[in-house]
Amino acid sequence: MELKSIKDAFDRVANKQKLSYTKTQEIIQMLSQELDKALILLQEQFDHRPILASLKKTLQENSPLTQIEVREKELNMALTKYPKVLEKQQLNSDISKAYRHNVEFDTHVVNQIIANFFYRQGMFDVGDCFLAETGDESECSTRRSFVEMHQIVEAMEMRRELGPALNWATSNSEKLRQARSDLEMKLHSLRFLEIARDQTSQEAINYARKHMAGFADSSLYEIQKLICSLLWSRNLEHSPYSDLLAPSRWNDAVRELTRQYCNLLGESSESALSTTVAAGTQALPVLLKYMNVMVAASKKLDWQSVEQLPVAVELSEEFQFRSVFVCPVSKEQASDENPPMMMSCGHVLCKQTINKMSKNGARSSFKCPYCPTDVDISKCRQLHF
Repeated sequence: MELKSIKDAFDRVANKQKLSYTKTQEIIQMLSQELDKALILLQEQFDHRPILASLKKTLQENSPLTQIEVREKELNMALTKYPKVLEKQQLNSDISKAYRHNVEFDTHVVNQIIANFFYRQGMFDVGDCFLAETGDESECSTRRSFVEMHQIVEAMEMRRELGPALNWATSNSEKLRQARSDLEMKLHSLRFLEIARDQTSQEAINYARKHMAGFADSSLYEIQKLICSLLWSRNLEHSPYSDLLAPSRWNDAVRELTRQYCNLLGESSESALSTTVAAGTQALPVLLKYMNVMVAASKKLDWQSVEQLPVAVELSEEFQFRSVFVCPVSKEQASDENPPMMMSCGHVLCKQTINKMSKNGARSSFKCPYCPTDVDISKCRQLHF
């Protein structure tokens, strides 16, 4: 049973669908901008022929229908191939061979994990119904928070409203800075572009001075790019800064907001259920194959009593978690008093080790023990697991 190949095929379909959706949104936005611009010119000028000719030329050059058809064709091809992948796989419905019946589960915790997954997806009615069906009357602790998160996300995705997101980011500004997130800057950039489009360049500059000056150290290039885009404020889509109008900037902001919202809740960026199922698609085929080999060889194995897996199960890097960091030099575990610090070269040591190597700050730099880089102490940054 090759679950990984099925998952890969599904991921290809999902990615094609996202690309098709993003491209369609970009084309619709481009058409809307071109039509709005033409309407303004038609109201200002008596001779309509050159305006309509210019609009026709622009549409012919961009070929919006052709672009959409190409993406749709790629999506349809992926959808056509997916059922064939399912047909090729001889799915073994008897996966009970890999069960460990003597493992104790906390049913309440499992129910909360499943409900939490539904709430993350914004499926609040389904989550509530699931808990009611299981007889678990306790409310999932994260439900209310995810309701707020989805209200913010819905405002951005459906109505292109930045107010709720900006209010949340502003109220959590210090925490976002500690997490080294650029969410605030992403949101202010989108708001800046809205002001430049709907109001005046001077009002956009005033907004940048008030809300974006504090990000000059980390996002100077982005700020410069936004300010320069004002030179093409009425024709930005045909300027060197046309990428500022890409719908992907909104998608990136939504993803970062979702990630940071979960982070501040103490939740991982992916739900526990999603991670478990995804890791299981890699581990289960290996275990089933091993059990089938043992049965075919007429060898007995007390699967329920073994203390460790009899066969190596290789999981992808994204499923390898390390909740404890051990300094590779001192061999000591990191702690609040001795946190892990990432050096400018990318290697990580504990803070006390860095202090010792720098003679407690007497030396401004030292050699990294793993590469020939001269490490500047002032550029060492604390890592948060």
